[in-house]
Amino acid sequence: MRKFGVAILSIISVISVARAQVHTLDKIAGVVGSGIILQSDIELKYASYLAQGNAPDPAIKCQILQSLLTQKLLAQQAVIDSVEVKEDEVDNDVDRRMRGMIQRAGGQERLEQFLGRSVIQYKDEIRPDIKEALVAQKMQQKITTNVNTTPQDVKKFFDAIPKDSLPSFNKEVEVGEIVFQPKLNKDEKEAYRQKAEDLRKRVIGGEDFGAMARLYSQDPVSATEGGDLGFNDRSAYVKEFSAMAFKLKAGEISPVFETDFGFHFLQVIERRGEQVHVRHIIITPAITQASLDRAKAKADSIYDLLIKNKKIDFSSAAAYYSDSKETKYNGGMMLNADNVEARTTYIPTDKLDPQVALITDTMKVGGISKPQVFTGQDGKKTFKILYLKSTTNAHKANLAQDYPKIKEYATNDKINRTVSDWFRKKRKQTFIKIDPQYQSCPTLLGWGTPETTAAVKP
Repeated sequence: MRKFGVAILSIISVISVARAQVHTLDKIAGVVGSGIILQSDIELKYASYLAQGNAPDPAIKCQILQSLLTQKLLAQQAVIDSVEVKEDEVDNDVDRRMRGMIQRAGGQERLEQFLGRSVIQYKDEIRPDIKEALVAQKMQQKITTNVNTTPQDVKKFFDAIPKDSLPSFNKEVEVGEIVFQPKLNKDEKEAYRQKAEDLRKRVIGGEDFGAMARLYSQDPVSATEGGDLGFNDRSAYVKEFSAMAFKLKAGEISPVFETDFGFHFLQVIERRGEQVHVRHIIITPAITQASLDRAKAKADSIYDLLIKNKKIDFSSAAAYYSDSKETKYNGGMMLNADNVEARTTYIPTDKLDPQVALITDTMKVGGISKPQVFTGQDGKKTFKILYLKSTTNAHKANLAQDYPKIKEYATNDKINRTVSDWFRKKRKQTFIKIDPQYQSCPTLLGWGTPETTAAVKP
């Protein structure tokens, strides 16, 4: 957590320097209709770019200005077309960004120290820019809403690709899973619940909460901070934890309660509107051999239903019996984590969990594996039944095998051309002035209104 705090501190430090530098030297870098873009807007974004570890590159400022010009042009058209975003959409996006910054900084107090202002003040500062960006995004979606890619479009796009430039696709598979997690029964859990209860009694009796958390809490991150989790809103925690944290008053200590992570008790330190500052102690139950044996027995019985008795199909078995929240509602099918938006089940074999790849490599299409034990990155063991739905060997792109992918490429190409055409027309209809400093930028050629753009010698 500390290294993230250092990273965010370096970013904000650079941005603060940039603010100081441009404070007395600010000028208008661009004009779009009735909107202006300040040099300070560009410098702040460039400072953020540098603080992320990128090498200095003045050409980036050209790209930044182009992005800001684009945003202004879309936002102004949105006003004409009555395209709006709801205030709660803006609030949600602001809150999402702030949660990320708070997490990287190691808590709200640290972030406020780095910013030199309260989170509430900072949110008010960034809100107008975020609102304009969201409006611009929605306007661009409106421009492309009627874009439709027909089979003829896909074939035309594919045929236009030079044969020696056709992309190659790695071997891909579609894999399903039914996951069986070892679970402790009530008697096995009792010892851990009682340990948490004993610690709570000691805190209630006067022992220091922070010291107890450092000694006994099994949350490796917060234990070193005395159990302190900083300020967060409800979305930062699982529902049982949030319900308890937002129910108590400042100073109160909760009863012991259970989540998927173990047995907790917490103390509310402070409440600020929809954010609460808490610290907690957690006791995490250890998986027993008996619980592993029960998970395997259940996996074996479901395997028999699938293979021997054929009483149920794989998709239904996953929906009924799998403990994986990620795949059970998708018929057990794993999704390509590198293409989440497309929700594709085609996964390159080099992106598979090595344990899954080792098993599926020996399976035939349509095959179902016997239950196998898997070890997660956290060291926890589960049992899984795997199903190999399909295999596509490595190959050069072709329409027969890769129509969905090629259609996605063709659609993106059509969207990009539609947007480019819109900007080309809109630039001719809108007064756009670019400061001479940026008129030689290759990415900005054709942006300025002719009579406002000074001739630039090479």
